[in-house]
Amino acid sequence: MAGYGQFCSAARAHEVLGGRWTLLVVRELLCGSRRFNDIRRGIPRISRTVLSERLQALVFIGVVERLGGRHGPEYILTAAGGELAGLVEALGSWGQRWLPRRAGDEDLDPEPLLVDMQRRVRFDALPEGPFVVRFGIRGSRPRFLLLKPAEASLCAHNPGFPEPLCVRGPLPALVAWWRGDVGFDEARRMGLAVDGPRALARAFPGWFERYRFAHIAPASGARQRHG
Repeated sequence: MAGYGQFCSAARAHEVLGGRWTLLVVRELLCGSRRFNDIRRGIPRISRTVLSERLQALVFIGVVERLGGRHGPEYILTAAGGELAGLVEALGSWGQRWLPRRAGDEDLDPEPLLVDMQRRVRFDALPEGPFVVRFGIRGSRPRFLLLKPAEASLCAHNPGFPEPLCVRGPLPALVAWWRGDVGFDEARRMGLAVDGPRALARAFPGWFERYRFAHIAPASGARQRHG
């Protein structure tokens, strides 16, 4: 494929980082994923072939290092890769501020949302465990978030722990709350429900640090255009 033919460092960087999925692979590595399948859980629509190609390309340009792990290859960001955190942060902030947020109109997957919730558990806010929260998202197979005093795991099946809460309802309602579009009460009015003991259900939203950019409000111009 022909390059851009420009001396400009922005153009040269875009040549190697601007391909489809590339910065999302970097995002997953920045969030702590190290193994191939863990990276793919955060980007479920990327094919295994394309993910392999993107990782190879990032290794080639020195952004990622491939290591041999106990259970197979692992990928870590180099110093050059770590410096991309500012770029990913700026991209996320811009998207949160300026892009329309209408979860009901968006083509969404539940897995990246639940992976993000797993990453942002406030362990000091949890009741005594371990226990499991079941997610019954309409139109998707059940998922189970195992919460221990210092560990959270997203599972396809309950691994055998108490299951005091079930979060159910339409995915757009859960997305709108997590992303900071609406408060939890408004998400309930959109159909989100938390079934279980009242005290636990009321405490549930406080068990998480919400989405990293949830605090960023839409720009006034974005509200006028898309509201």
